[in-house]
Amino acid sequence: MLTDAAIRRIKPGLKPFKKADSLGLYMLVQPSGSQLWRLNYTFAGRQRTLALGVYPQVSLSDARERRDAAKRQLRLKQDPGALVKVEKAAEKLAQVNTFAAVAAEWQRTKMIAEGKSKSTLDRARWLLGILNNGIGDRPIQEIEAPELLDVLRQIEAQGKHEAVKKLRSTASAIFRFGIATGACKRDPAADLKGALTVAKSTPHAAIVDPAGVGELLRAIDAYERPTLRLALQLLALTFVRPGNVANAEWSEFDLDAGVWSISAQKMKMRGPFRVPLSRQALAVLKELRAIIGGGKYLFPSLRKGNRPIFTYLLNVALRDIGYAADEAQAHGFRSTASTLLNEHSEFSPDVIELSLAHQPGGVRAIYNRSKYWKERCELMQWYADHLDELRGRGEVVALPKAIRHKS
Repeated sequence: MLTDAAIRRIKPGLKPFKKADSLGLYMLVQPSGSQLWRLNYTFAGRQRTLALGVYPQVSLSDARERRDAAKRQLRLKQDPGALVKVEKAAEKLAQVNTFAAVAAEWQRTKMIAEGKSKSTLDRARWLLGILNNGIGDRPIQEIEAPELLDVLRQIEAQGKHEAVKKLRSTASAIFRFGIATGACKRDPAADLKGALTVAKSTPHAAIVDPAGVGELLRAIDAYERPTLRLALQLLALTFVRPGNVANAEWSEFDLDAGVWSISAQKMKMRGPFRVPLSRQALAVLKELRAIIGGGKYLFPSLRKGNRPIFTYLLNVALRDIGYAADEAQAHGFRSTASTLLNEHSEFSPDVIELSLAHQPGGVRAIYNRSKYWKERCELMQWYADHLDELRGRGEVVALPKAIRHKS
């Protein structure tokens, strides 16, 4: 039988050779140095070989576990090699049948081909944009009701209850189409009936008095879950919408320039948005990078690292540090920022509104889209320093007073 020490001493030869373990398991050593786990077995009177992985990614103990699992399948008169092929085919199908791919086929088959009106098609494209932003890259058969619910609640939090109803209905139509075409087996949107509120929306709870803000910041600093602590700190410093923080990707950040660029697909205003990053925000990102390392998302899910955390976890964190739902909510950081910034009358209302990603209507929206960048940078740094002051700790760097700009 093989041992880890014996495996480490194996040297490749000019030709492939085998190192036996037990019960048909052996290591095939290639001239290149690759060490491949293999299992010889007999099924239906024929000699077969099953690939069990590559050492050291698959350890000796892992290879033995896979061998034993294959033996159990043989006792059940199942061919382990055939089962592996079925699993690989299912994985390949899952990669093809993402929600976005099925939604696109549904749109072509049920909307465009059936001659729906332009307004109906435009509305469907807008709804699909929201759904795809949340679950578009997910294999459709793996999507569960809580995951879809999180996407809908982000829209619900904006008070768009009618849009939420249409989103759930559209998602349900796509899942039903997926069932009919064999892409999935059930409609998780149907499970959400009754889970979404139809009541008139109420303002998000927010702390706006300076003493209360300082107390909240100190409570966040003491939070023992480092990634959620950093998520709340980044939310406080940037006052973007909670979903933008939860779904933030490292590719959106230029840390040298101090800019966070959020795509139009992730913005309520349906346009790209740039956030100036204060020194404090950059420090949060540096600490987060040291904890998280690489990867796509700033805040990856603990269960599925290829997905970001659910947005509602930001509110869970606030509950953990002692704030009830009617006292503070993640979205309330925007109200906190708006209140504190408007009380600092040196800043133009236009600069404050643009910093909150609030776009004015009409012609002013066209001109304001790219204005006030310098002033917004000053505002974001002033606000970060002001939060340090309210927190009651940390060195506050004095900045020149911002100049009031006429709109």
